[in-house]
Amino acid sequence: MHFDFVVLGATGLQGRIASRDLLENGYSVLLCGRDPSRVQDLLKRYKRSQFHSFDANDIEGTTELIKKSCASLVVNCVEKDWNLHILKACMKAKTHCLDLGSDIPMTKRQFSLDSSLKKKNLLCLTGCGSVPGIGNVMLRYAAEKFDSIASVNVGFAWDSNMKIFVVPFSIQSIAEEFIYPADMIINHHSVQVKPKNTIVRCYHRDIGREKCFNVGHHPETFTFYEYCKKKGIENVKFFAGFPDHSFNAIKTMIDLGFTSSKALDVDGQKVIPLHFLTEVLKRLEIPRGYTEVENLWVDIYGKKKGKKKHIKMECIVPTLKGWEDAGCNIDTGMPMSIMAQMVLDGRISFRGSSSPEFVVPVEEFFKELRKRKMVVYENGRKVN
Repeated sequence: MHFDFVVLGATGLQGRIASRDLLENGYSVLLCGRDPSRVQDLLKRYKRSQFHSFDANDIEGTTELIKKSCASLVVNCVEKDWNLHILKACMKAKTHCLDLGSDIPMTKRQFSLDSSLKKKNLLCLTGCGSVPGIGNVMLRYAAEKFDSIASVNVGFAWDSNMKIFVVPFSIQSIAEEFIYPADMIINHHSVQVKPKNTIVRCYHRDIGREKCFNVGHHPETFTFYEYCKKKGIENVKFFAGFPDHSFNAIKTMIDLGFTSSKALDVDGQKVIPLHFLTEVLKRLEIPRGYTEVENLWVDIYGKKKGKKKHIKMECIVPTLKGWEDAGCNIDTGMPMSIMAQMVLDGRISFRGSSSPEFVVPVEEFFKELRKRKMVVYENGRKVN
């Protein structure tokens, strides 16, 4: 069977969301991952799907898998540490590649392959989820309305109707946001701060007031700066917002050492606490009636015709009926699916290595978000 898309990491949360969205839009998808039990519902429901075991360590095996699928595009939903690894496999297989983004060093390495990808007539689009992803396209929309841009702040905030801990997305990514130094651009210079030293309470539409703090391991401080460089941008910061019940649970796990990557000896077996925690959290069931809402936001400050100007972009993401097990995580897997479809049908024709703010058509992308009940606001006014 020939496939329209190969989804790597299809058995993870975002992989399942992206795969289902592609399948519901009539495409054929090869689901690749480690645990087929996690996609049995998709395989039973959609005839144009198949499963194949996949090991991100094996570049040659991944290359052959992609070639045999006959797909022209790979949707990479594997943990971000593998983005460059998988991109190289895609280049060998002569396929386009989209991923959910990584840290700044990894993003720069992907960008460095721009000329090589152009020679092969291939595209690498990195950061195709929520933030990065939706936030990047909101920046593109707003930036056109400024003559000069001084500062951009970007981030997310979310809450749930039940004040209990449910894993909001990859626990590895969450731990990195809480622990690792936060990258930001201040007065054109890259600086780092400790997230715990930046905690404030912020207000967000549909969320209310909750704890927000600067985090690292987000490529926006690099890609936003590059995109707005011609408009004189000086400062870029990324913020994460968590409700108290989730913030406190995550901090407790970190304080107790469960997010450590250092192996422990347990009855003669080497156990990495983070890997153990990840597997345990996969088994947590979402309570009946549980719903979430998320606010993805971008604040842009600058000038227009010599006067100060400020635009606040927001994308409000609900829990969709029939997608309750995904919560507001639809805002990561679904944008990946939308952008992948745009590449396949030619609406994104760029070749080389880039991020969404440079190449994704704004109006069509916003229209696709609205179809999925994600509403975009400009200074409180709906724009999709």
